[in-house]
Amino acid sequence: MALTTFGAIMGFAAEISGKAEEIYRVLTQKANDAALREVLRGLSEEEGKNHDLMLKARRENVTEMILEPVTGLHQEDYEIDPKAADAADDTGLLRAAMMLEERGKRFFKDASSKVPLPEVSRIFRKAAQKKEANLAKLQGLGLSQTLGSSG
Repeated sequence: MALTTFGAIMGFAAEISGKAEEIYRVLTQKANDAALREVLRGLSEEEGKNHDLMLKARRENVTEMILEPVTGLHQEDYEIDPKAADAADDTGLLRAAMMLEERGKRFFKDASSKVPLPEVSRIFRKAAQKKEANLAKLQGLGLSQTLGSSG
């Protein structure tokens, strides 16, 4: 489904942040490695704040959003697979977290260039930058060395 309005984009941004928060909560409970568990807990908290921020941005910009059409964003390109929480070992959990961060980064980067409101575009750019930093953090856990050999 195409995300053709500001409201649809903001609703989807809140939705994927909420889903990611839930998935990170499940991944945190499954993690055996203490460092991975701590990073996943932080990512869950961050996604909760991100969810609230997207809802707030939508509320605050509701008057500007009705007139501006948006093209080039499709929900299915960024949707989060709830099966990401099905990982059984720390390597799988790390892989799932990296997938969530990569998908989120791509959405926020793409959406930042499509949203006609500068303040919301800035929020999206910052979210994409944070996702990039999170990816680096996940890659630095040491478990990432096992990613290439396990699948």
